[in-house]
Amino acid sequence: MQNILDYFDVAQLVLYAFWIFFAALIYYLRQEDKREGYPLESDRSQRAPRVKIQGFPPIPAPKMFALPHGGVVYAPSGIADTRPVAAVPIGPWPGAPLEPTGNPLVDAVGPASYAERANVPDKTFDGQPRIAPLRVATDYGVATQDPDPRGMRVVAADGGVAGKVVDVWIDRSETVVRYLELDVPVASGSRRALLPMTFARVDGARRLVRVASLYAKHFAEVPATAEPDVVTLREEDRIMGYFGGGHLYAHPSRAEPLL
Repeated sequence: MQNILDYFDVAQLVLYAFWIFFAALIYYLRQEDKREGYPLESDRSQRAPRVKIQGFPPIPAPKMFALPHGGVVYAPSGIADTRPVAAVPIGPWPGAPLEPTGNPLVDAVGPASYAERANVPDKTFDGQPRIAPLRVATDYGVATQDPDPRGMRVVAADGGVAGKVVDVWIDRSETVVRYLELDVPVASGSRRALLPMTFARVDGARRLVRVASLYAKHFAEVPATAEPDVVTLREEDRIMGYFGGGHLYAHPSRAEPLL
């Protein structure tokens, strides 16, 4: 024992203990971040089932998470996303870009894709739908310092009028505007659609709302909500994906190189 103590001191033992703790922490965190998104699927294998890739460390065992308003979820869930991809690689090499085979905005391809989140609305601490229109959340309103977008025309990237703003959807938890509800003309009359506020620019002087991501014709197919006064988590992702995908797919020229 005396010989061992001649080669070790307390500082050295603490250093070794820290190294062991830090290595274990890295292993734990790296494994925990694989609760979603894994295993990866290799595009080198087109036959079902595809080659599964999990790397090191391996995917952890499922863990139960209690939801704040009831119910539980397990992660990893073990449920694979089997939705067909309406796109094909432009080349035979691994990692080749995908070229849509139909309408990428509707088919949820590339930047228009979305995750299969729970088809329930996000809720506040007291259990109310977190996002609601002002016609329902009557205790909220548009600040007097800001232009009220209700009644404004919506002008798309091609200069066409896509519709008119009829209501504002607010976030009850963060007290910000999340969506503008539009009345969009379609062949059968009109329909309602939600425009994410992050894709809108309100021009109070000209009483216009400008949208750069889509052309006027695309607003007729914006994903709809199942309920007129409620938007679910999955519906939010679909709507965001539709508008986000427009920056690449609204016109063929947008998918071409700049140079």
